[in-house]
Amino acid sequence: MSKTVTGRLILFPVPMGDTPPAEVLPARNIELLGAVRHFVVENIRSARRFLRAAIPDFPIDSCCFVELSEHTPASEVASMLEPVLEGHDIGVVSEAGCPAVADPGADLVAAAQRAGVEVVPLVGPSSIIMSLMASGFNGQNFCFDGYLPVDTERRRSSLRSIAREMRTSQRTHIFIETPYRNNRLLADIIETISPHLLLCVASDITGPSQRVRTMTVGRWAKEAPQLDKIPTIFLLGC
Repeated sequence: MSKTVTGRLILFPVPMGDTPPAEVLPARNIELLGAVRHFVVENIRSARRFLRAAIPDFPIDSCCFVELSEHTPASEVASMLEPVLEGHDIGVVSEAGCPAVADPGADLVAAAQRAGVEVVPLVGPSSIIMSLMASGFNGQNFCFDGYLPVDTERRRSSLRSIAREMRTSQRTHIFIETPYRNNRLLADIIETISPHLLLCVASDITGPSQRVRTMTVGRWAKEAPQLDKIPTIFLLGC
């Protein structure tokens, strides 16, 4: 960017599920949100719904929305920062939780850092951190593995590698899955991992049916819940 950068890139966390924003977001977030008119969002419809829930009289029709998803060409990302050159703040809004964490917003943040744009992360719900907090596992040495492979054999191979690594590092491993494949992932963990290893399953974090439970893999085999379509985080620890 050749012009002076005067705007900021503000990362706005959003609720995970249908939880009212005021229950999980600081008042300062809502205050800052009310002044932003340029948004880069993962999904425009979801973002508009969030804005209406956070500020019922938010002037949505006067806002500019640009969509950034996993399908957005990398060549288009940098141009999304143009409003900051005019002195406008840009709000980044993900589908759920914190933007840029396991989220395509990270590409925009990287472009902002390269361009010298001020990046402002705000406090909000993160299912990754909140599940770790409630798991009872090592919070000083942990690894977020993201999505494991979809292919069954590759996924089971990844799980075996994680289990081997944990024997020496004592590191907590955190991973996620698309909600409709949660039951398959849990079944693979039960089939692949030692029944004595501890597994935490954290579902619907901050939602009405929130449940965080840590048990041995062997116990999960006997008490496996139905997790399909429920946002869930899986953690293996010691």
